[in-house]
Amino acid sequence: MTRREERELAFTLIFEKIFNSDLTVNEIVDAAIEAELMRSDNLFAISLAQMADEHTDEFDGIIAENAVGWRLERLPKISVAILRLALCEMFYVESIPVKVSANEAVELAKKFGTKDDASFINGVLGKVIREKGLA
Repeated sequence: MTRREERELAFTLIFEKIFNSDLTVNEIVDAAIEAELMRSDNLFAISLAQMADEHTDEFDGIIAENAVGWRLERLPKISVAILRLALCEMFYVESIPVKVSANEAVELAKKFGTKDDASFINGVLGKVIREKGLA
């Protein structure tokens, strides 16, 4: 499985967690494996989903600070999941260049969201990159 495919899988796990907050990421992973939607060797995806979950409060704070004019609870859940994933990569996965994480997030938004979601995510991540000096 490619990194892009693993990233997409991580997005779906993070998205699922938003709607099943009473479950752990591991429980969601186990259910996905049982349903044959993923394999136990999708370690990159599982790791990203676990890290994003561990840092949800941190990432939601960053999203809220940088989503000018939007309250977090009013954002599309797809955008929230994609932003959490991108921030996880940008802050905690050193092997992935920040610009790659941002670009992949925009591509996920184009695939699963709307054109507006893609430009919104691009704007939020661009602001984070500039303000945190990540470029």
